Amino acid sequence: MAPVTQSMVKASSASASKAPSARPSAGMNQGRGRTHSTMVHASSSAQEAQEESSVPAAVTPRRALLKTSFSLTSAAAASSLLTPVAPAIAGIFGDDSNANSIGNSWEKVNLGLESGVVLQDISFVPDQPERGFLLGSRQTLLETNDGGKSWKSRDVSKSSGDDINYRFNSISFAGKEGWIVGKPAIMLHTSDGGDNWERVPLSAKLPGTPVLVKALPGAGQAEMTTDQGAIYVTSNTGYTWKAAVEETIDATLNRTVSSGISGASYYTGTLSTIARSDDGKYVAVSSRGNFFMTWEPGQTFWQPHNRNSARRLQNMGWRRDGGLWMLTRGGGMFFAKGTGVQEDFDEETVGSRGFGILDIGYQNEKKMWAVGGSGTLLVSTDGGNSWKRERQADDLAGNLYAVRFDTPDKGFILGNDGILLRYIGKA
Repeated sequence: MAPVTQSMVKASSASASKAPSARPSAGMNQGRGRTHSTMVHASSSAQEAQEESSVPAAVTPRRALLKTSFSLTSAAAASSLLTPVAPAIAGIFGDDSNANSIGNSWEKVNLGLESGVVLQDISFVPDQPERGFLLGSRQTLLETNDGGKSWKSRDVSKSSGDDINYRFNSISFAGKEGWIVGKPAIMLHTSDGGDNWERVPLSAKLPGTPVLVKALPGAGQAEMTTDQGAIYVTSNTGYTWKAAVEETIDATLNRTVSSGISGASYYTGTLSTIARSDDGKYVAVSSRGNFFMTWEPGQTFWQPHNRNSARRLQNMGWRRDGGLWMLTRGGGMFFAKGTGVQEDFDEETVGSRGFGILDIGYQNEKKMWAVGGSGTLLVSTDGGNSWKRERQADDLAGNLYAVRFDTPDKGFILGNDGILLRYIGKA
């Protein structure tokens, strides 16, 4: 392929049609299920407040129409495509002597990070199951080679070529090939399991901030999603990208004025959380939590849905059977009554103590964990029919944002202030 000589991204504005806001009645029912999805918090006020990056994300056009195929790399940045990340900083954090038990199932790994760091995502190298990487705000990138018992810091400041304090949002591996995306817009790539990371330049015209990346089978293949709902796929290590949807979410919402979605008229927000299922389906929560959107391969646009609950949405994800789960503010937990996309949910009885539940993760088909504010940690061993609070976590001075299980015996919980819990119980 000929070298890239200029940015070919073109984002055109679509005018918003004016219509009165529809406010249909909401009545929510529920269901049970199992989740297994890639989850990211696209923008959370609780997390953002703890980050100290003073550099704003690049301003991108609203209601941008997305080109079918183009290059996201810029000519000025093309020379940095193969810039290796600096080697790991000497120093090991989180050894067994510094771990604190949280009941019989979890231990807190002391990472030695500065106060205020919010951990965002974690991923292990399939070809090297003991090797993994942990991401967070303030350009945090940690590496483990013993399954998460100890971690060492990786410095990417020289590779980024600037002084921006990036927040790394998402990481994913397929074989030894891995991808990282962050805010302001940045993408890193490795083809050797993380020995070396190289920057893949992204155009300033990219609609939104990259918040989720998924490594796909096959060399050089990945899928990237932004907080404006743009979804791109590459098959040549980011040299060119193909748009999977034709427009951003605000363009869809402002064009579809008769959709009957409460709070969607004249929408100018982004997506606060985005979850991708293993078969490539998406569910996302609007930034104000008043409705949710879904997309699956083959669809041209995102599809909006009413939340059917008086409480605003906190997070949503996919069950292993293809259904949805939903979390609302104030500690509400709901499961869809059936599989597929629907608006019919049942509410579960959960002892959240009024604190918000922020994520659900499945250890196996029946055992699942839920986490939230002020050290909220809940477990279910019957697929969500009943829940028990792990009181030992109540003393954690922080919020727990995400549950990740790489295998049934290798799980982690990520939180603010550098909180990392490692699973030590039975598979």
